[in-house]
Amino acid sequence: MDEDWGDWIGRTRTASEVLDAATARKMQATLDRGPTLEDGATLPPAWHWLYFHDVAAASDLGPDGHVRLGIVMPPVGLPRRMWAGGTLELHAPLVLGETAERVSTIRSIETKHGRTGSLVFVTVEHEIRQGGRPCVSERQDVVYREMPTEPFRSDPEPAPDAADLRASWQFDTVALFRYSALTFNGHRIHLDADHTRTVEGYPDLVVHGPLIATLLLDLAVRHDRPLHRFDYRARHPLFVDQPFTLHGRVEGDATELWAAGPHGGLAMSARAT
Repeated sequence: MDEDWGDWIGRTRTASEVLDAATARKMQATLDRGPTLEDGATLPPAWHWLYFHDVAAASDLGPDGHVRLGIVMPPVGLPRRMWAGGTLELHAPLVLGETAERVSTIRSIETKHGRTGSLVFVTVEHEIRQGGRPCVSERQDVVYREMPTEPFRSDPEPAPDAADLRASWQFDTVALFRYSALTFNGHRIHLDADHTRTVEGYPDLVVHGPLIATLLLDLAVRHDRPLHRFDYRARHPLFVDQPFTLHGRVEGDATELWAAGPHGGLAMSARAT
């Protein structure tokens, strides 16, 4: 498993795309909001994940629905993919109806060994520009691991108690399908209950990590909290049809944010500054 990834580290891809308002309005509909976004409007934070997809032929997909390893991401030899967390730095608003460019670079590939077996962490950096100016700097941490050999254990750490901000959500299969379609995400843990249970070992369909992160940012924005940098980390999966809550605690110019599952377990932690 300890491979030399020198040929992959530093590899760069560039994508250019018009940030069309119709896609953003579909996201508004998915969140049960009115279609208010038009060309010239500011794209809400983290909604750039609706754009810049890896568009691969059907024959280039792996058994989990993602692009087969070795095409976009390194062939790490582990089948189970998870979005572990990352960082967003917001320099300037992205404007709908205009072209944006994203440069993606694989910065590091690191092998670790945990109690469940081998893990490979791949860190990808994205720089998004529009009109020649930097708008978003992003680091994504993706972890690959072995398939489970034991039943799923639901033992998250308890979420914090005290919060100044709060919102409640619950997503059904239609909402998960819509977000998967909007982000061109074919990962079967969000779409295929049989695969999710029998192959990945989860009890039910998994709510997208980026969607939870987007909603935590949305909570901060809707309460006019300062927002330049956003750090987030996935802690425990949330599942379809289960209610969950978002929380924020104000600490000066910073906001501690977290998502909690139906029994109070910590699902994602974040900090907006």
